[in-house]
Amino acid sequence: MAARSVDSRGVFYEAVQAVLGSWPVLQIAVENGFGGPHVQEKAQWMVGAVYEYFHTNSDLEQYEVEDTLQSILNEEFDIMVEDGSLPMIAQQLCMFYSQCRHGDTVSVKDKIAQLSQKKYNVKANVQEVRAAEDREESSSDESEEAMDCETSVTTTPTATTSTASGGQPEDGEPEADGWTVVHRKKK
Repeated sequence: MAARSVDSRGVFYEAVQAVLGSWPVLQIAVENGFGGPHVQEKAQWMVGAVYEYFHTNSDLEQYEVEDTLQSILNEEFDIMVEDGSLPMIAQQLCMFYSQCRHGDTVSVKDKIAQLSQKKYNVKANVQEVRAAEDREESSSDESEEAMDCETSVTTTPTATTSTASGGQPEDGEPEADGWTVVHRKKK
């Protein structure tokens, strides 16, 4: 019975490592150095802290695990999880702990193998997002350069609307809502 307990504890440690290691929030924090220069060590410490948390507290509820994970992420990595993944991670950890405690290590090992295959390539995803942001920023800069604003107009929300022959406010004239419409310079 003691050997079974030691085996299940080792499997649970691996489960915690797999769950946290495949969590995109934590992966992004580690890849981008959130929490300082020793971020990798903090992530490894977090695995041990969560493992110990389960073994020193009996009958943990999912919300308690969520609160603990959020607290660790906030204090150690300076992040708040708002993507909805925290309840799922806490639920997985509670489920794995329960299964290991009941000796169902075979199914936990199978799920660990699945989790390790699902690790996200965070570095590639972050680079794709940054590239998309850079493209948006450069196209925004180009459109700002294309606009040629020759006059500076100060408007107030109570200004009246002047219209040109097309029924549109003239350049530099405020609309009824106080905004000034600037049209492109005709070539």
